[in-house]
Amino acid sequence: MLTDHPRRYELANELHARPFPALMAPCRAAFVAIKRETDAATRDRGLDRAHLDALLDRFGAQRPAPGATHFFGQLGKHRLKWESHTEFVTYTLFSDGVADQPFDGRMFEVFPADWLAEAPGLRVTSALIRVEAETPSEEIAPKLDQWFVPESLACSRVLDGSATIASDFRIDTNGHVRFAVFTTAETGQRRVGRIVQRLTEIETYKTMAMLALPRARALSADLGVMDGTLSELVGGLREGRSQTEETLSGLLTIGSDLETMLARSSFRFGAMEAYEALVQQRIEVLREERFGGRQTFAEFMMRRFDPAMRTCRSVQRRMEALAERAKRAGDLLSTRVNVDRADQNARLLRSMDERSAAQLRLQKTVEGLSVVAISYYALGLVASLLYPLGVRMGWSKEMVMAAVVVPVVLAVWWAVRRVRKGIDR
Repeated sequence: MLTDHPRRYELANELHARPFPALMAPCRAAFVAIKRETDAATRDRGLDRAHLDALLDRFGAQRPAPGATHFFGQLGKHRLKWESHTEFVTYTLFSDGVADQPFDGRMFEVFPADWLAEAPGLRVTSALIRVEAETPSEEIAPKLDQWFVPESLACSRVLDGSATIASDFRIDTNGHVRFAVFTTAETGQRRVGRIVQRLTEIETYKTMAMLALPRARALSADLGVMDGTLSELVGGLREGRSQTEETLSGLLTIGSDLETMLARSSFRFGAMEAYEALVQQRIEVLREERFGGRQTFAEFMMRRFDPAMRTCRSVQRRMEALAERAKRAGDLLSTRVNVDRADQNARLLRSMDERSAAQLRLQKTVEGLSVVAISYYALGLVASLLYPLGVRMGWSKEMVMAAVVVPVVLAVWWAVRRVRKGIDR
């Protein structure tokens, strides 16, 4: 028999790990997503699990298996779905029937107030979903006008007309986003569950993607300052009015700041791309059709959500372009330093040549003086040596010295020249 990979079953079961709930219309749901404010991706997930266990213990519900990243079970007369994601956890309560007063928020009271206060994170978003069954089309429009803000209302038929969904994506006075779902008689329980699940995912992923927008706006202001500083440094480098040390210091500051910004924002912008793709995919699978001339969810996202995403991508590209400009400016500075160094070396070589020529002239002058000095002492020695011979010949000492001056000087000059030539070799 073949030996299974140790994670074969784990990977296969992961494909079936998050089933859609089966919901019978009419019904309602309350949803909340909780995220730690900073470093959410590296958070202690044990705190999330302990928070879930504390809720289940209050209702005497069975805990999920250790290490589980999802849970679906009974919570009193309600059903609870819990999921752990990379940056956040979600809680969704499902209940049969709908409240007499739409979106009154009382379903959230199932979550104990003290338990919510002890959550290991902050609320990213929360939503109320109302699912009505077999509502005629002519009755849907008055309800939408009553429940939602017309300016922001998005509404469409989905999944081949099996349901109508609507929301204005605004936060109501209770702090929740509201969604309405109107199903037909033929819509099955699993399809209702898929629609509700898609709506919670659209809201959550939309909000998570939008977290990059404040970061992008803050970075945009800093990038404007850096852009001006970099342009000034490059201009001074071109015109030669800035010192190399000052330019290098400025470029190092800008380069290090940009690298820090890129490192700190790379995860947020990368997550934004992933969340944006999930939002678009979740809307696409709903297969929207226009209802009553109103904008669809896709059109709402195109008008309100997509510009924010384009802003974030623009800031990201601007950071990368500015980092590349700083790198090119560093290359230009390096070229300028090399040219200045080459010019300095050339001046140094010319100076050395001039000094060598001066030394040669001085050497020749010294040689001439040395010939005179050596000749003077040599003349005395030769005169003393030849004086007795001169006396026999009737010459005075001065005549002997005068006779040997020329030969002695020539001999000394020749000897010095031979020595210098030997050194030059």
